[in-house]
Amino acid sequence: SHMGYIKRTPLAEYRTQNRGGVGAKGSATRDEDFIEHIYVASMHNTMLFFTEKGRCYWLKVYEIPEGARSSKGRAIQNVIQIEPEDKVRAYINVKRLDDADYVNNNYIIMCTKDGTIKKTKLEAYSRPRQNGVNAIVIREGDQLIEAKLTSGNAEVLIAAREGKAIRFNENTVRPIGRVGAGVRGISIDEDDEVVGMICIEPDSKQDVLVLSENGYGKRTDLDEYRITNRGGKGVKTINITEKTGKLISIQAVTDENDLMIINRSGLTIRTAVSQIRLAGRATQGVRIINLREGDAIASVMAVPAAGEDADVDPAGDSQTAAEAVQANPSAEE
Repeated sequence: SHMGYIKRTPLAEYRTQNRGGVGAKGSATRDEDFIEHIYVASMHNTMLFFTEKGRCYWLKVYEIPEGARSSKGRAIQNVIQIEPEDKVRAYINVKRLDDADYVNNNYIIMCTKDGTIKKTKLEAYSRPRQNGVNAIVIREGDQLIEAKLTSGNAEVLIAAREGKAIRFNENTVRPIGRVGAGVRGISIDEDDEVVGMICIEPDSKQDVLVLSENGYGKRTDLDEYRITNRGGKGVKTINITEKTGKLISIQAVTDENDLMIINRSGLTIRTAVSQIRLAGRATQGVRIINLREGDAIASVMAVPAAGEDADVDPAGDSQTAAEAVQANPSAEE
């Protein structure tokens, strides 16, 4: 959650609703708290936690405290030894860290709020240390906002609040060690900031989904974003107007995904990505979620679809969700 609570919950506890629905409560939070991230993983995976000050911590999924959908979870400071004023920003779900071939051929790409990116071999993060390690040097006033696991050939898209996005191949970023500050990924104005980064693997058939604060969004084919040099200003990804609000999220999705949208008021809505039509790059999109007065979208996450009978009582739905997890145990990769 936004205030740093963590828990794991069986995926079966959530059900699909149609686009434009109001949502079900995803977690019991305090008034000022809201759910910020939802990930799908299996018990024996290792979660890597990257904090906004650029540190990396490890945790086995089965070590994360289990809670019902309505419980608020445990404070993450009680689960990993994170510095008091630091905050976890990115979570990576890794199948195994003891496979030399796997850790040497996969990379972690990190992106900061001011548009700096850094690429490091997964091998550099394959030796868990109780009190974490430095992952990226963060300059004054900047912070880490995203870290992704890639194969070395992914297309990287970085999006900024004012509606611009840049696309380049990760081959143009050479891997460096754990200590280092990285290179310029996108050039943005002083009052702008990066809201997200996605990495699309070749042949993954994923589309780019963008969503604005006021609930407008759309899917766009990756090919509509032309490849430019790393460090450029990028191209328009969504038409930002007063009606749409600023860009809040960029996600890589397929028809097999559901979208988990969390509002600042704590409401969660799950909607099928297949209901969102493909639209051009410079359009403002369609209304994905109806927001109450004064509410805004806090966070968006793509999860595996729950299956056909997702509207039944969640207790009777465990088979579908379990199959969804087995079919795609590491959704955010």
